[in-house]
Amino acid sequence: MTQMEGSETALARLEQIVLALAGQISVPEACAELGVGESRFHQLRQEALEGALAALEPRETGRPRRSAVPGAARIAELEAELRELQWELRACRVREELADVLPRRAAAVKKTTSRPTATSSSPPSSTREGPPCGQ
Repeated sequence: MTQMEGSETALARLEQIVLALAGQISVPEACAELGVGESRFHQLRQEALEGALAALEPRETGRPRRSAVPGAARIAELEAELRELQWELRACRVREELADVLPRRAAAVKKTTSRPTATSSSPPSSTREGPPCGQ
């Protein structure tokens, strides 16, 4: 029994249970060796046998199936949100470029169609029209 892994207490209990089951020692001798009463010994024996029975149950052949990645649904949700935010960012950048270009275009068109005046010689202002991105 020394080839098995477990605490010294568990190994000693298992050894006494197996010896008692095999008839090599009596239940009172096993109880004395373990320092437990007979009812506790019977309880330990029952638990050991139930554990052995559970370990011997037939199982599916092959490798066990992989469990789903924890949080896979949350990851998919965050990826979808990221795609949406990236789309919004691109749209914001386009709106920003348009806001920069359109006032200059409008000013250039005014210059070619109207007579030059003292105020029209100043460079066009770079104020942006429309709501800022993200609003």
